[in-house]
Amino acid sequence: MTVGSGVLLVLLSLSGALRAHNGELTARETCKAGFSEEDYTALISQNILEGEKVLKVKFSSCLGTKGTHYETDSMDFQVGADGTVFATRELQIPSEQVAFTVTAWDRQTAERWDAAVRLLVAQTSPAHSGHKKGRRSAALDPVQLPNDTLLPWPQHQSSSGLRRQKRDWVIPPINVPENSRGPFPQQLVRIRSDKDSDIPIRYSITGVGADQPPVEVFSIDSMSGRMYVTRPMDREERASYHLRAHAVDMNGNKVENPIDLYIYVIDMNDNRPEFLSQLYNGSVDEGSKPGTYVMTVTASDADDGTTANGMVRYRIVTQTPQSPSQNMFTINSETGDIVTVAAGLDREKVQQYTVIVQATDMEGNLNYGLSNTATAIITVTDVNDNPPEFTASTYAGEVPENRVELVVANLTVMDRDQPHSPNWNAVYRIISGDPSGHFSVRTDPVTNEGMVTVVKAVDYELNRAFMLTVMVSNQAPLASGIQMSFQSTAGVTISVVDINEAPYFPSNHKLIRLEEGVPPGTVLTAFSAAEPDRFMQQAVRYSKLSDPANWLHINATNGQISTAAILDRESLYIKNNVYEATFLAADNGIPPATGTGTLQLYLIDINDNAPELLPKEAQICEKPSPNTINITAADADVDPNIGPYVFELPFVPASVRKNWTITRLNGDYAQLSLRILYLEAGVYDVPIIVTDSGNPPLSNTSIIKVKVCPCDENGDCTTMGAVAAAGLGTGAIVAILICIVILLTMVLLFVVWMRRREKERHTKQLLIDPEDDVRDNILKYDEEGGGEEDQDYDLSQLQQPEAMEHVLSKGPGVRRVDERPVGAEPQYPVRPVVPHPGDIGDFISEGLRAADNDPTAPPYDSLLVFDYEGSGSTAGSVSSLSSSSSGDQNYDYLGDWGPRFKKLADMYGGGEED
Repeated sequence: MTVGSGVLLVLLSLSGALRAHNGELTARETCKAGFSEEDYTALISQNILEGEKVLKVKFSSCLGTKGTHYETDSMDFQVGADGTVFATRELQIPSEQVAFTVTAWDRQTAERWDAAVRLLVAQTSPAHSGHKKGRRSAALDPVQLPNDTLLPWPQHQSSSGLRRQKRDWVIPPINVPENSRGPFPQQLVRIRSDKDSDIPIRYSITGVGADQPPVEVFSIDSMSGRMYVTRPMDREERASYHLRAHAVDMNGNKVENPIDLYIYVIDMNDNRPEFLSQLYNGSVDEGSKPGTYVMTVTASDADDGTTANGMVRYRIVTQTPQSPSQNMFTINSETGDIVTVAAGLDREKVQQYTVIVQATDMEGNLNYGLSNTATAIITVTDVNDNPPEFTASTYAGEVPENRVELVVANLTVMDRDQPHSPNWNAVYRIISGDPSGHFSVRTDPVTNEGMVTVVKAVDYELNRAFMLTVMVSNQAPLASGIQMSFQSTAGVTISVVDINEAPYFPSNHKLIRLEEGVPPGTVLTAFSAAEPDRFMQQAVRYSKLSDPANWLHINATNGQISTAAILDRESLYIKNNVYEATFLAADNGIPPATGTGTLQLYLIDINDNAPELLPKEAQICEKPSPNTINITAADADVDPNIGPYVFELPFVPASVRKNWTITRLNGDYAQLSLRILYLEAGVYDVPIIVTDSGNPPLSNTSIIKVKVCPCDENGDCTTMGAVAAAGLGTGAIVAILICIVILLTMVLLFVVWMRRREKERHTKQLLIDPEDDVRDNILKYDEEGGGEEDQDYDLSQLQQPEAMEHVLSKGPGVRRVDERPVGAEPQYPVRPVVPHPGDIGDFISEGLRAADNDPTAPPYDSLLVFDYEGSGSTAGSVSSLSSSSSGDQNYDYLGDWGPRFKKLADMYGGGEED
């Protein structure tokens, strides 16, 4: 801007309401941590030296500046420990402003707070660049100005007159109270250029709230430069506005540089504190000491938190119930922390407290501040401050001997702590009286009672009673300072009931060893049972329970075992040389008791079985060859009563030793072969004597069937040779083959004959003309159905005629008695007439049923006529013949014909009676 250019003036014209409001808002100091301002603004020169201070931020941490650390997000500016913002290096700022953020954080709590810093650059002329940065370098125009007028472009007095400096003044922020009642529009400032005396100037504003949404919040008179607010402001909606004022001539040419206008909305206390929740739930242990933390309630205020309008304080309004004291809790007025203030919390007396908390802004001033309330439910949680106690000092029970998992006594306890919690759940322990561990005390999960249970069977003959000492405690340990009660122990007396116990065999599964083959009646052993009931005089009797081979006998009185048959080790009832039998011992108690014992007989083998030759059949070539028969023997006995075996041929008949020979291979095997050069094919019975090695040895003569047959070059019997060896000659073989051929031929001829016969039957059926098919023949149906429905009888002739003219046209006189009477008759339902019934049997049945149900149907005084059968006969009617009542004929038989002939019987039979 050149020297002599116009000066833009800003006239401040704040309303009286604003001054009054500023007078009321005298903020009181508070120790709430934070910066004194959210935004800091300062005017700086374009050139800044290193270390030059530009402004100072103020931060309060309630504990002084000790422990507070500052930092910025700018590389050019830093903050000292006292809050002074300084340049880290020499700078030349090309832009109109510099903005960055200052952060303060507490090293102890790690909390952080932020504030914005805006440094506005003032434009200066080169002639005065040596002046100190940020200070006014010229005086005001000597022309007297109003006291609310600011000169953004100050002038300098020199020898040549008034000169204009080349930097702009920063207009101080304009404060506007929110919720103003008007009247609107309300003037805020007046913008004027000193060139308006020379040329007409038009003023305008731009920015959010002017020509940007929300639009038209602020307006300006384009001619006078007066700026107005057009409606009430709401700081909670928007706290500040940044506008720019413009001055142009009538042609739109810029006359002055734009001026930044900062408008701040001054907060008013128009919002109540709001709790984050209307209902808070907290808990505290019973017996807690004063100062114990319980819970925190939090309320927020939409008003400015840096002023008293948004500073919330808390207090407790009421406490319910007020027991044991009306002030059991207190609240931190600033943080909302609720803590205990008095001792005596006891869950068994008061389980829950209801506390009404009030939050008030204006730092808790009840006269000027706005308030809100919330409810805090404080539950007193249980601690184990009540030891469990038995309801009785002694308990009693009884248990039958030899029983387990049986509850013999229930121990009841009382505990005033929270039911079904670890502080209430009882744990029982037997501390004396059960060294062998026969009993255990389990806890009933529902009633918390102790159930004395038998876990190990007791014996009346050893212990007739038990004296137990039981202690009860909780799952959770007792609270500090709480001692166990003497009622936490009790005595339990358990009596053992004697019952009839079953006799038992002391040596159950008794094993004895003896040789097989002992004769019947041999006494083997005494297998007796013991009676455990020493205090009962009882007798025991014995019987067999299982004796598979029925070899043994037991004395019912003393249990002596003897043989009833010969014991055979080779029997099917023997498993691994052992025979097993089971015996029963029963006493005479009430009720009787029985016990079982098992006797095992280990049978020692004797040589009582001769060996048997194997195999029973074999085949060999008719000429000597390497083809021989390997033979061996089988013996039911065991070692040493088996092999080695001796194989030999008998001397009788002599042909055996002549034709055959035996060669010993080893103790168990030998070879049978031909002694002669040729033996005719056939089957030969070769006797062989086999002797075992028992003491004494046993021998057996066994027969082996040997098939002698012709063999091929490989030494195998040929097919014909095998047949020949079986005893069939060539003629027999040929005869068998001829019979087989004849049988196959007969079967083939029979099949051909059956097919031809079936073909002729089908051909004959096709030659029958359907017109020649008579109905008198018996027809074969290949499917269900048929019968009368397939016969085309014309039954229309049997139907009742549609018209009765030939009957009605007859003159008076004698008429047929078998015709329907003509004249007035009772009206009855018309008989159903089947137009064309398909079956004659159904047609007749329908006619009979209709006649039986129709009283007007024939007969009237003659035989029954089923239906009209045509127009009549050429022969005359016999109804015209008169009947003589004086004849000798007897009509009494008409009475036996049924109800339909009753009238006829009355007419004729009655006449004779007269």
